[in-house]
Amino acid sequence: MAKGVRVIITLECTECRTNPDKRSPGVSRYTTTKNRRNTTARIELNKFCTHCNKHTVHKEIK
Repeated sequence: MAKGVRVIITLECTECRTNPDKRSPGVSRYTTTKNRRNTTARIELNKFCTHCNKHTVHKEIK
């Protein structure tokens, strides 16, 4: 049976790890899917971080 082309990925806030002066403790994470054939590199998207209380860059993690 063939494997699907779309994979589920996790996006994590880049500023939550390095910024101790954020609104609440924790790390913001989103899940989404991407096409493995069309997008081979890791994704970076601007998403809203509830812990930083602003829009920040979220990078794909393993």
